[in-house]
Amino acid sequence: MRVMSSHSGVEVTALAINVNIPETLRWTDTRRGEEFTLTTLNVRLRPDGHLAAKAYGRPIRGGRGTYVSLAVPDRPELTALITDAANRASSLWAANLGIH
Repeated sequence: MRVMSSHSGVEVTALAINVNIPETLRWTDTRRGEEFTLTTLNVRLRPDGHLAAKAYGRPIRGGRGTYVSLAVPDRPELTALITDAANRASSLWAANLGIH
């Protein structure tokens, strides 16, 4: 993976955020015969400036099942959520108050 860098020479190797998926936008998907409800997105900023996202969820039937990642469907409302989350994270990072 190519490394992101700033003008100061500091190398940043990853920028990622976790986003809760609102109830109204959640969906189910199946992996290895088990159905999952997707509740969280992990959004990364790629070195080329584009966003990438994976959805995470837990088995519908409950239990101690694995927390797995699945593809995010190509739906306008999910694309908007990802874009809004990235823009919000950008604002929060830009307004950081330094280490406490």
